[in-house]
Amino acid sequence: MTFSFDNNALTFLIITLNILFAMMIIFLERKDASSTWAWILVLFFLPVAGFVLYLLLGRKLRRKHLFRWEGRKDIGIDKLINYQIDALKEGKLEFRDHHVENFQDLIYMNLTTNYAVLTQDNALVIYDDGNEKFEALIEDISSAKDHIHIQYYIFKLDNLGQRILHALIKKAKQGVKVRVLYDEMGSRGVKKRHFKELLDVGGEVEIFFPSILPLINPRLNFRNHRKIVVIDGRIGYTGGFNVGDEYLGLKKKFGYWRDTHLRIEGSAVHPLQTRFLLDWNQASLRHRISYSERYFPAIPQKGDIALQIVSSGPDTPYAGIKNAYVKMIMNAKKYIYIQSPYFIPDYTFLDALQIAALSGIDVRIMIPNKPDHPFVYWATYSYVGQLLEAGAKIYHYDKGFIHAKMIVVDDEVSTVGTANIDVRSFSLNFEVNAFIYDLDISHNLAEIFEKDILDCKELTMETYQNRSIRVKFKESISRLLSPIL
Repeated sequence: MTFSFDNNALTFLIITLNILFAMMIIFLERKDASSTWAWILVLFFLPVAGFVLYLLLGRKLRRKHLFRWEGRKDIGIDKLINYQIDALKEGKLEFRDHHVENFQDLIYMNLTTNYAVLTQDNALVIYDDGNEKFEALIEDISSAKDHIHIQYYIFKLDNLGQRILHALIKKAKQGVKVRVLYDEMGSRGVKKRHFKELLDVGGEVEIFFPSILPLINPRLNFRNHRKIVVIDGRIGYTGGFNVGDEYLGLKKKFGYWRDTHLRIEGSAVHPLQTRFLLDWNQASLRHRISYSERYFPAIPQKGDIALQIVSSGPDTPYAGIKNAYVKMIMNAKKYIYIQSPYFIPDYTFLDALQIAALSGIDVRIMIPNKPDHPFVYWATYSYVGQLLEAGAKIYHYDKGFIHAKMIVVDDEVSTVGTANIDVRSFSLNFEVNAFIYDLDISHNLAEIFEKDILDCKELTMETYQNRSIRVKFKESISRLLSPIL
């Protein structure tokens, strides 16, 4: 007996399946309208195959109990957060720097929606060059006494990766506890077996959201984009640099790599440590970490910089970092400087910037002048064009590739971290940023931005309006797909 479908029956089956798939997206997933239409567009142009893509890239993440760590209650951070919330409500929270009082609303929002404790005793070093950042990191690794916790989205085992790995192996042989956590999608091609020498001397390595089977990963779309290093519970690093030779400017494709990273000493290291332990325990089945005072030692005051460590991801009910970005923009009175390699804002963020620019605030946005991801690049071009019309200034970074994720407002408040200005960082990736309430740091970051302008070409309205029909077509298609990029 043989079975066959004529073309009409096959067409009817495909159309029926697509309708069912579309109904699932509309009624079961309950995404926002722009994302829903983008996925329906994919289904229309890629029948059946589009739904396979949706299963891999479009489904929401079940967030219940994703990050659990019983040791959290032993740290004391939760009690401190509750105290700070109550003190802010009653107007009794003490600020070591009166300038920080101007941002009580932003601090309160980060506390209540993100459990981001305010610390006011920190010292920061800003790195805008990869060579300087990694030399400092390797030196700190070499000085470690108790433990080294390293988490990167991309950890390549090229020359830079091998240098760091050898430094970690050396410390593990000395009895320092070394843990490495990397994202499978970001570090594709890297396997646990590549860390065999570290594992053999007592180091531990885990992968965030590994594939169930080769090439099959139902959580492929949810990436841990965080970059966190904590050494001895006293020194922390976070920012835009991953581990790889390109971050030292050694790849011809990108040329000089411009990024921004922070080295932190002070009580803010404890929230960074908490974030690492939560991520580690999610990824590890055999080597879960319990609370110990060794991970949260008493830290003598290192400085007087106030900051909050804010995390976000698809596991949280609020887009914590995006909301804090928007709040900063809404508080601006003079200027807003933004650096981001990807600029695909949602309408909340876009409207906030347009209103700021239309209000006479000096809005400046710096983006790369070379595509890292073509669709993302052309979608970015369409959005900055819209802001040009509102009076914003747009700069293409020409010296190499700019990967910094930084916002500075009015020389008063700033943020540096891992979150880009795009839907992926706002909704899909796991991110972490430092929000800094300090005049000197904000001024220094603004000076770095202004120095970078010297290596930029300004995108004028005349240039944008005279772009070719081909470019306009690329923009239009990329913008349609932007909710799912």
